[in-house]
Amino acid sequence: MSDPHILLNGETLALAMPRQDMLPMYHAWENDPRTILGYGNQWPQSWEVRAAGYERQRGNERYQQFEVVRLDDGVPVGLTILEVNTYSRTAEFVIVLAPEERGKGHATEAARLTLDWAFHLAHLRMVWLKVLEPNAAGVSAYEKAGFRPSGRLRQSGFWLGKPVDELIMDALAEEFPGPSAVSAAVER
Repeated sequence: MSDPHILLNGETLALAMPRQDMLPMYHAWENDPRTILGYGNQWPQSWEVRAAGYERQRGNERYQQFEVVRLDDGVPVGLTILEVNTYSRTAEFVIVLAPEERGKGHATEAARLTLDWAFHLAHLRMVWLKVLEPNAAGVSAYEKAGFRPSGRLRQSGFWLGKPVDELIMDALAEEFPGPSAVSAAVER
């Protein structure tokens, strides 16, 4: 495993460049049953499809990925993604955490760091996400990171075999809850 290329430091986590040699680990995280449940998917993704997707995504400037690593030991704990709409200066936010790293507050810090990058370096106006309503831990983490409820898609997802609503949450640049890791890094 290569060393992470750190882009932005937070308190306990950092955003880093995604690494091709980590793709098997990313694939395992994405195919964990709890990840599949949280995304509202029904099936795992094959290795061939994931590997081909990684190659397409690397060359797509509208699909910005960050590996999330622990600062104390450089171990990767997740990925965040911004699917950017360059015309409206907005992006959809997606996160996946390693199964063994869930419940440790990483989702909140990773989301805040990604929002910080989105607003202070990528100059986006708004970042939004969809989360299945029964995912209370996800909703709470996103709210702590600065996302606010902005709508719902009724019965558009599934949770444990039952139709559920998807909540839409968004964050605006002018409402970013400081302090900014980007500003701190620039002021050094």
